[in-house]
Amino acid sequence: MILSAKFLTSASKIDEAPQPALTEIAFLGRSNVGKSSLINTLCKNKNLAKSSSTPGKTQLINFFEVECKNDDDKFKLMFIDLPGFGYAKVSKKTKAIWNKNLDEFLNERSSIKLFIHLVDSRHDNLEIDNNLDIYLNSFLRADQKKIVVFTKVDKLNQSQKAKILNTNKNAILVSNLKKQGIEKLEKKIILESLGINEE
Repeated sequence: MILSAKFLTSASKIDEAPQPALTEIAFLGRSNVGKSSLINTLCKNKNLAKSSSTPGKTQLINFFEVECKNDDDKFKLMFIDLPGFGYAKVSKKTKAIWNKNLDEFLNERSSIKLFIHLVDSRHDNLEIDNNLDIYLNSFLRADQKKIVVFTKVDKLNQSQKAKILNTNKNAILVSNLKKQGIEKLEKKIILESLGINEE
């Protein structure tokens, strides 16, 4: 389980990022999918990551040191909140620089062991998410894993949830509002970071 977390630093590119010292978990997805809110819910601190109703608000790569516990063992992880892909009220030139910096970071940051791709459950087949999935698969190493997490599932009925799980059998469905699926995701993060296969 996650015990506590603290904000460490922000970086705009890999050169500014802290030296890798912990296993890292990267949260990514399109703008306004709820990355910051989910990190706050997982870490039980609503003021940890700054969330906003304005898409594209997170423009920096934010690092959080997270203290965890599995059985009696305590250990630390690094959560990384990445800028949202897609919509943001910035110039094309600025967006191109962001994308280049983000691409370098994701490709070269070998300490990232788990990519958590967040998808808005109400819009589960968007081109931007499909492209992000293809992009992640293009450089994923043998020691890295990716899981897909569908957010805002409190807005869906049972048949809509079942439809998502039919096409994404390993997906995790979460709702920050209703705290649904949070414990399942928390457990998955802990086990994956320790290299424990629960199957």
